[in-house]
Amino acid sequence: PGEAGSFAVLLGVSLLRPSSKPFVRGREAAIGARQGAVMGSSRKGNVLLKKASSQFLLTLVSAAMLRSAVGFMPSPGALLLRRSAVQASRLPVSLSGRSSLPTAPTLSLSGPRRSLPPATPLRMASSAPPTAAPVEAEPVVLPTNENSPELLKIRHTTAHVMAMAVQRLFPKAQVTIGPWIEKGFYYDFDMQGEAFEDKDLKAIKKEMIKIINKGYELRREVVPREEARERIEKLGEKYKLELLDSIPEGEDISIYHIGDEWWDLCAGPHVETTKGINPKALELQRISGAYWRGDEKNAMLSRIYGTVWETPEQLKGYNVMMEEAKKRDHRKIGKEMDLFSIQESAGGGLVFWHPKGGRMRNIIESYWKDIHVERGYDLVYSPHIADVSLWKTSGHYDFYSESMFDTMDVEGAEYQIKPMNCPFHVLMYKDAQRSYRDLPLRWAELGTVYRYERSGTLSGLFRVRGFTQDDAHVFCLPDQVADEITSILDLTEDILSKFGFKDYEVNLSTRPEKSIGSDEIWAKAEDALVTAMKRKGWEYQVDEGGGAFYGPKIDIKIKDAVGRVWQCSTVQCDFNLPERFDLEYVGSDQSRDRPIMIHRAIFGSVERFFGILVENYAGDFPLWFAPEQIRLLAVNDDVLPYCEEVVARMKKEGIRASVDAQAASLGKKIRNAELQKVPLTAVVGLQEVQGNSLAIRQRKIGDLGSFSVDDVVSKLHAAVKDNTAFNV
Repeated sequence: PGEAGSFAVLLGVSLLRPSSKPFVRGREAAIGARQGAVMGSSRKGNVLLKKASSQFLLTLVSAAMLRSAVGFMPSPGALLLRRSAVQASRLPVSLSGRSSLPTAPTLSLSGPRRSLPPATPLRMASSAPPTAAPVEAEPVVLPTNENSPELLKIRHTTAHVMAMAVQRLFPKAQVTIGPWIEKGFYYDFDMQGEAFEDKDLKAIKKEMIKIINKGYELRREVVPREEARERIEKLGEKYKLELLDSIPEGEDISIYHIGDEWWDLCAGPHVETTKGINPKALELQRISGAYWRGDEKNAMLSRIYGTVWETPEQLKGYNVMMEEAKKRDHRKIGKEMDLFSIQESAGGGLVFWHPKGGRMRNIIESYWKDIHVERGYDLVYSPHIADVSLWKTSGHYDFYSESMFDTMDVEGAEYQIKPMNCPFHVLMYKDAQRSYRDLPLRWAELGTVYRYERSGTLSGLFRVRGFTQDDAHVFCLPDQVADEITSILDLTEDILSKFGFKDYEVNLSTRPEKSIGSDEIWAKAEDALVTAMKRKGWEYQVDEGGGAFYGPKIDIKIKDAVGRVWQCSTVQCDFNLPERFDLEYVGSDQSRDRPIMIHRAIFGSVERFFGILVENYAGDFPLWFAPEQIRLLAVNDDVLPYCEEVVARMKKEGIRASVDAQAASLGKKIRNAELQKVPLTAVVGLQEVQGNSLAIRQRKIGDLGSFSVDDVVSKLHAAVKDNTAFNV
């Protein structure tokens, strides 16, 4: 058995090894292996076969047959024989001993890496090596505008350099705005009847490189408002005049020059000279249209997007990340896996959850509800519409009316479909007299809201018109704020970790220049947020003056599998709504005092969070919330009644199981399950029926062996409970 096991391991490595001259690949390899095993056609095979036991012969035949399951499918009878051979002759290697087996080399690349799985007997015995698994990429660590002030300057200056290059090549072009953005920059142009073509990007970049290489100085000049107006009018730049008029009185009017040739109305910051931009770290990406100031009533402008980094290596890393992101596009995977759709005939930005996607949403929401109840929250529900006066009292009508749908007439009254849930919870609080003994009150709701988004801004699940917020509001005493914030951060961490997110960026936004509330209450709220983050041991960045006018906040961004950062959770103190709605509680001295209101959302919205999950896992979801956990593959129609009986039992046990009863080869059924990213499959033949068992195959690993149905159910429950893979 020792020699037999060693040769079987070597054969497994050879059959799975990438291209190498001594090894034959594909169907020929499988047929050759069988012939060598049965007839002893290989000299080395003859020597070893003479020494091997009959147990080894069965293992060898089985391994060869399994290796060729897709390219050369044996008959159902042979498949059953194969499984019997594997189960009867499992090599004397424990699961814990897999690490001692030879492994394929890890390729070291500049971008994401993929480690090939160990060539274990279990892998060797796989009936169809997985082909649809996502690349397990290492996240690309790139600087951001927030943590690299120099990168921000580079991007801002590059936008100016691009505008200068465009006006050199297209003298009629008028410039508008050119900001830095999260991964690069853009600039909008009025082309005066002309239009950019994709081929123009090459010429523009070439001209930009000329400007960069000249090493022009970036010089700031502050000028009187009227002088700025005269200069802009002389150039005939009408958009710059409009921007000039939007600068508040009393603020500096600053101009940035690139050498003596070109200047722009700008507040900065910029690099010292154009040599501060590395042309090898620059890329112009695409052309698109954009309305001036985002209003479709205004002129349509031509926008050029670009990206620029500090080094060429960073640009390369970014491009690798973007290529991986394309493969993980949630819209593509959502369609392939039949999770959701957006039916344009019903209206843009409205999500239709298909059965599998609906299943997953139910899992997510059920977990969310259970953990909130466990942590002391009460679940509430509120209407989808309300009298518009509610939104006027809350202030949303004044501040967010452009993002709200039009009102509707209901018996002479104006009703508004809700854009947020907060005012409803406020009304619930106000519905009864509250005592300091009642506080804190923690109310949570998965409330669907509706916001008007222009069609050009809609994007899959990331930007929609109807979405469900995982809202919660805490009403508490001033001296309870720190403890409540700490509890919220604990809950946030537990929920995000459950879904696989453990790497965060945290920002604290403090009091802006224009705000409501006393200095004392702002100081207490900000101190409470800082205290909570210190208790957590979290590092954070401070965005001075970045808070809302009604309170400071904590924003949490999560990093996904390819290193992208997503704004997700927010925790916000609110002094505005308690004031506007005159909320009170009776204090210990019978005084009437204002409660502190804390807004918080962990997912942000269920739709957007689901889109992030799809892209993070590339559709290859963990077992605990996969839409389909196990699929039974019937070898023939005779075993279908048994399969249906097992599936019915599993469904009663809360397991998401199905049976593939289509008239197709076993290889095709395995392939379909791989494409649908089903974590577990079970081949069912006559032997399984007679033994009340299932031959389990795990995605990305292969055949795990035969288990009783009771054992499979028990192991599935354990894996789901512990958020782990199926453990043999």
